[in-house]
Amino acid sequence: MSAQTSGRLLIRAAGPGVTLQDAGRRGSLRFGVTPAGPMDERAFVAANLAAGAPRGAAAIEVSLGGVELVAEGETIGLAIAGGDFDIRLDGARAPCACALPLEPGASLTIRAGRGGSWCYVAVAGRIDLPPALGSLATHTRSGMGGLEGRGLRVGDALPLAGLAPPPREPLAIDAPRLAANGAPIRVLLGPQADYFTHETIDEFLSARWRLSPRSDRMAYRLEGPRLSHAKGHDIVSDGVALGAIQVPGDGAPLVLMADRQPTGGYPKIANVIGADIGRLAQKRPGEEISFVAVSIEEAVAARRALAEALAAGVRLRPQGGELSTELLLSANLIGGVADARCE
Repeated sequence: MSAQTSGRLLIRAAGPGVTLQDAGRRGSLRFGVTPAGPMDERAFVAANLAAGAPRGAAAIEVSLGGVELVAEGETIGLAIAGGDFDIRLDGARAPCACALPLEPGASLTIRAGRGGSWCYVAVAGRIDLPPALGSLATHTRSGMGGLEGRGLRVGDALPLAGLAPPPREPLAIDAPRLAANGAPIRVLLGPQADYFTHETIDEFLSARWRLSPRSDRMAYRLEGPRLSHAKGHDIVSDGVALGAIQVPGDGAPLVLMADRQPTGGYPKIANVIGADIGRLAQKRPGEEISFVAVSIEEAVAARRALAEALAAGVRLRPQGGELSTELLLSANLIGGVADARCE
């Protein structure tokens, strides 16, 4: 931690699953260290860019339990993006994707709204905590990163540094919809598709799956038909990628998410493409999910389209109004965007 900070964010209330996440702990997976990082990278990047922070900077990841934040010391510029959460600044509703000033003593509350499972609170500055293996990403199972390797809780105070001037009033974030909310999740079949019959693969792709309440940052469990194995349910453990869909012995698929284990010994029927991980992450328990198989060329094209959208730029505007020169000059506008839609 640096000797000087510019303010603090106090945690007045926090539900389960509220953690600090940056872009992830890269380069250590070969040593068995999980990357962690955001569940929805698109929304995470959008929040950081709207705040004027580097796109991989640490932000607060908020789950359905919500959070309440209070500023101490100085007015803090914040930006919020993700699902369709209920955002209120001292009781006044703000857009679910917005940049706003949080004055000392003022309260920002974020609660589950109409849709989505995750949102991100980025700081116009930086969260001034020491990294673990070069990252502030929290992995609670190993007690690594973030604040003491755990989720945020009531009474925590996050030291901040390098604060930039905040916007003068709440501003809505405009960002493109990168894909329809109800569209199937795209997958690449394999790498162990040969452990399943063609009929089982067809069943996997044609089923309407439901997200289980037994889902978390490590894996999303799917409820639906039992998938059978053609060659047994054990393989020699190999590395797993973000979005890998394992099928253990009980036949219930597991989609491996941000806190996934480095290796796994169950066959993987498919892998969610990178461009669709955020859309899957925003699903709530009980929501239906369907999958569609695509080619590697289609997956690369989708990834390229996402990268272009990230570079296209985010726009801040007053709530329900037009941009003015004064507002443009007062806002901390930057280039770059991810999907900050209200899901």
